[in-house]
Order: sequence, then structure tokens, then C-alpha cells
Amino acid sequence: MNTTHANRPERNLLDRLAELGTATVYEANGQRGAFDTGITPLDPSRTMAGTAVTLDLPPADNWYIHLALLEAGPGDVLVVDAKGYLEAGPWGDVLTCAAQQRGLAGLVIDGAVRDSRDIIASGFPVFARGLSIKGTTKAVPGRINVPVRVGGVHVEPGDIIVGDADGLVRLPVDEVDDALAASEGRAAKEAGFRDRIRAGETTLDLLGLPRPVRTD
Repeated sequence: MNTTHANRPERNLLDRLAELGTATVYEANGQRGAFDTGITPLDPSRTMAGTAVTLDLPPADNWYIHLALLEAGPGDVLVVDAKGYLEAGPWGDVLTCAAQQRGLAGLVIDGAVRDSRDIIASGFPVFARGLSIKGTTKAVPGRINVPVRVGGVHVEPGDIIVGDADGLVRLPVDEVDDALAASEGRAAKEAGFRDRIRAGETTLDLLGLPRPVRTD
């Protein structure tokens, strides 16, 4: 049974975080929780926000991915620590179909996937470290809904994961309201900056940056 649903934020809050974007959310929330830049979206046009269901996965084995999908449900993001292993693709088009049937919001895997064209065509958001056509075994147990470290970030079951073309950011679930308010404020501030630039101000003016003193 998936216990990450108990404190799930309202869907409209998660959708708004995705709309504001990872860069804004990261900056507004104290520059915390950014995954390393090696984990990238298969399709940069896709955005994602959802509740983490975590998986500690042995390299080159995907048995427990199939089990983890049974623990995940609508609005969840499956976050997989595959140890950065890139010589096998434990996720492909069939698992993508299964994830969509269960209503998952996306996948983050510190490892490789395959069938990338089919995944992109499906519209399912996938963030991965690489691609590999090589298959996996289905014999080694993993661990579901335990703390994991993915892309250099500590992720707990139930954390909120936001992803887009710029990257991925993690928010503890109890910080979502504050993070959203701070992100809205930052977005409004930047909108004001753009208006002032169009009115003739420079970015140096906006940020209070000095101009170098010329010595010639």
C-alpha cells in the first residue's frame, strides 16, 4: 500500500509549481534540492510535479521496478536510485505504459532507459542519466519507499519532485506551501524586472551592480 498519499498536496499546488518552473522554485526555496545536471529529460517539452515513491535498485536488474509500480499511483513520481549505471536500461516502453495506466506523473532514474522514441511519443515525463539498449535481469531484490540518493540529492518517500527542461528539484512535503509562496513572489519580482527593462532600465540598475571605473 502506498503511504505517500497521506500528506499529498493539492494537485493544483503541484501544477502551479510545475508552471512556475524548476529554476524559480529552486531559487525561491533557498537554492536547495537541485539534482545534478547529468539527469536530463528525454523530452524537454514535458513538465512534471508529483509525490516521490522511491526505489533503491540494484544495477542491471529491474525486478523491483515492476513491484514499485504497484506501490505508486496517480500523481506519484517514481524516483529510482540505479547507482548511475548506464550499461543496462531497466525502464522501457512497456513499463511506461504500465506507469501511465496507474496514473503516475513521471519517472526519475539515476541510470539508463531504453525505447526512448516510444517513451517520448507516449508523452510520459522521464528524466534519466542516459540511454542503453542493453537488457536487465529480474532476480535481485531492491528496496521500495526508503530514503535514496539520486542525482546527488537525498530523497525521502513523499517528497515533492518538480521537473522540466531546466532540471529537477526536490521539496520536502511540509515546505510546499512556503515554497509556492516564495516562488510566486520571485516570479512577480522578475515580471517587474522585465517591465522596467522595457521601460529603459538596465540589469545593472535593477540589481544595484556597479559599473567598472574606467582608468583611461
